Amino acid sequence: MSLKQLQTVGGLLVAASLLAGCATGTDNIAVSSVSDDYRTNHPIVISEREQTLDVAVASGARTLNPATQSNITAFARTFKQSRTGVLHVLLPSNSPNEHAADRVRETIIDAIERGGASRNDVSIQHYDASGHGAAAPVRLSFHGVTADVPKPCGQWTGNLAETAQNRHYSDFGCSTQKNLAAQIDNPNDLLGPRAMSPIDAAQRGVVIGTYQSGPTGKASEVAY
Repeated sequence: MSLKQLQTVGGLLVAASLLAGCATGTDNIAVSSVSDDYRTNHPIVISEREQTLDVAVASGARTLNPATQSNITAFARTFKQSRTGVLHVLLPSNSPNEHAADRVRETIIDAIERGGASRNDVSIQHYDASGHGAAAPVRLSFHGVTADVPKPCGQWTGNLAETAQNRHYSDFGCSTQKNLAAQIDNPNDLLGPRAMSPIDAAQRGVVIGTYQSGPTGKASEVAY
């Protein structure tokens, strides 16, 4: 091997050693250390929390309008589906609308019963509303299992213009996850599937009969 060839081989070995030194150095950069999956950044969490509905009652009210009664019925339906123990109805006391709240109490209970809850599921209590003004609300509450994201959405902590790494911004997907959680009728469905319903024997017989009889094509409307 000539001197020139030895110099070339030696140069290649030095370059290879330098590259190896760069590869094994201590200044490595971790790529994708933060997940870009919105389901990981904003997971849907099942937890128990207090569900509340405030019903405003004017001091001269003798009944509740249909829209308010409908809200109470929907809230009672949610309570019934949650299968929790007690639906608390908190009436204000020591407030200008104290007597009005007592007058509409039966209307509230009737609206609750239309939602599927029993009168025995309702607990009537009073709270000191002296500092709540003239329209202290009647509060309905119960504890139930809900689905939600752990952190509030709308946290714009970073500059959206900084896209050099082509990464999702921190709030990406939060609203979608929160809306999905709000649409779930039974949060327990996220923990596992429900049992299969019984087979409809009549429908099964129709399907099997149609299969055994074979296809019945539509009669042609063309006459030759």
